[in-house]
Amino acid sequence: MKGLSGLLVAVCLALVAGPVGADTIKIGVAGAHSGDLASYGLPTVNAAKLVADAINAEGGIRGQHIELLIQDEECKPEKATNVATKLISDGAVAILGHICSGATKASLPIYTEANLVSISPSATSPELTQSGQYPTFFRTIASDDAQAKLGVDLALDTLGSKKFALLHDKGDYGRGYAEYARTFIEERGEAEVVLFEGLTPGAVDYSAVVQKVRQSGADTIMFGGYHPEASKLISQLKKKRVQAHFISDDGVKDDTFIKVAGPDAEGVYATGPQDVSDLELNKAAREAHVAKFGSEPGSFFEPAYAAMLALVNAIDKAGSTDAEKIMEALRTEFVDTNIGTIRFDAKGDAEGVGFSMYQVQDGKYVELK
Repeated sequence: MKGLSGLLVAVCLALVAGPVGADTIKIGVAGAHSGDLASYGLPTVNAAKLVADAINAEGGIRGQHIELLIQDEECKPEKATNVATKLISDGAVAILGHICSGATKASLPIYTEANLVSISPSATSPELTQSGQYPTFFRTIASDDAQAKLGVDLALDTLGSKKFALLHDKGDYGRGYAEYARTFIEERGEAEVVLFEGLTPGAVDYSAVVQKVRQSGADTIMFGGYHPEASKLISQLKKKRVQAHFISDDGVKDDTFIKVAGPDAEGVYATGPQDVSDLELNKAAREAHVAKFGSEPGSFFEPAYAAMLALVNAIDKAGSTDAEKIMEALRTEFVDTNIGTIRFDAKGDAEGVGFSMYQVQDGKYVELK
């Protein structure tokens, strides 16, 4: 393929004559494109642009070019519903997004009612696929229960943790992570949860929570939430000289966390998608990003790129923008992507994807083997 070192050969697009619908195939891209969590959403926009541009340069999907409808909801549930409604009214045939679990959960009833397929690269709340309420939802990332278990296993088997303080940001994503961690700790029966506490997102001062952690005697903190709160929390813990391991989720496995927390980030553990940087398609996707945008890809670029590849492949294989046919293709057609060869199970989860544990070492996240 032109200029992408054969990257899109893996998409296996037929690119045959015969329209699938309107003059263009409109794909919505929804997420946090501004605000504190833009570092999660903008990489998805870039991934969508790269895939769409490459396919359009080759003639589109069955002769129809891809048109991206990009909408910002700042990871706020109340804005996500408005974005979902607008994307439907603007003629989107499928959605790449949303990014945060809370915003995703808010938008899904709207997409479900409209029978519109959406694929998220980063919404990890288990109930999004396990509840059966959202049959048109898919994702290219594993769920919170998987990363909570990884964190608990690290704490118990490697760090020798005995007392846990479980903190969260009160949202669907963060609280869900903390609740799953509590379940796994109790199932193991080798340690105790001495504190389970929610904190207010956006607050400047977390000293009250820090004091509760100190008084609890916890040797390990597990935090469910995003990097803006985690960076303030870890800095205040270090300032008060609270000695405890800090383990978190993929909402913290972001370079912005390290930049904001600075030296206080050193030693922090966080889960994130498995490192697939050695895959040739992954290398080509990264090179394409650097060439077009002049920077390294950010958080969730990889699962977003894979989601976009899977989506356009399904539309092509279906020969239609009909949701039922797209979903059938997503569940039955394997597609080579930058995160591996994937298809989706009956619940909408990508088969074969998972999490790894990372630690901040010398100012960068390093995957622990």
